[in-house]
Amino acid sequence: MRPSAFRVAFRVLPNGHGLIRLHSTSSVNPTEVSHFRKLASSWWDPHGSSRLLHLMNPLRHDFINTCLSTTSTGSTGGKLKYLDIGCGGGIFAESAARLEHTKVVTAIDPTPEVLKVAQEHARQDPTLHNSERLLYLNKSIEDLPVPASADEQYDVVALWEVIEHIKYPSSFLNSCLPFVKPGGWLVLSTIARTWTSWFTTKVVAEDLIGIVPRGTHDWHQYINEHELQSFFRKQDGWAGPGGLKSMGCVYMPGLGWRMVNGSEKYGNYFFGARKEPVID
Repeated sequence: MRPSAFRVAFRVLPNGHGLIRLHSTSSVNPTEVSHFRKLASSWWDPHGSSRLLHLMNPLRHDFINTCLSTTSTGSTGGKLKYLDIGCGGGIFAESAARLEHTKVVTAIDPTPEVLKVAQEHARQDPTLHNSERLLYLNKSIEDLPVPASADEQYDVVALWEVIEHIKYPSSFLNSCLPFVKPGGWLVLSTIARTWTSWFTTKVVAEDLIGIVPRGTHDWHQYINEHELQSFFRKQDGWAGPGGLKSMGCVYMPGLGWRMVNGSEKYGNYFFGARKEPVID
């Protein structure tokens, strides 16, 4: 897969900057669903195909804490509501549901086999089994009713390793935005579309050493951090002062994932955008 082919997935300006493509369609890609269905049985094996996700999970919480530490979401009693979109086998959803400050985690995924793995694993934890703190739904974001009030919205909407698997990311993000309450954050992790990421994620990780299952990623669908910034700056009521955050992360063999400032321009990174609070 050649890097120059990103023109297939992005409209390119004369200066070479890609634009996130808009299209009115479901975010569910049958090819992606089929791929992750095959990985369902090994989702909770810390040494299996999802090993890098297990290792990355603590950094997800660190990044959320960084976002929340600079602002207040305005949640009653300090308890947070999470919406985990594309939750997979529930690695983040379970860990978030166990946090003392969590009110509820709603976790959705369109792949029934993967969601069944998440539900069965949660049943092994007596604190989560039949708990109202963790709700799994076999749905896409388009299947959820749009919240009618702030009480139905979420403090944190998470898209971990999701957006690079979406064919039309702008339309997908537009479907996610209404679920964030004023003062809340949309957080995600993804991969920059660069020569470096093509070599490390496709050639090395998938083809040479196999730490990521082959076919997991399509380099053409990677999104650069400046494209996400541009998208959110154009949204009314988003990305006010201090309302955009990003942090690069690098996988170091033998050490795991490490936050590396500046690496968001080249490979894996976290990104957060805040919906501006309502001022009375």
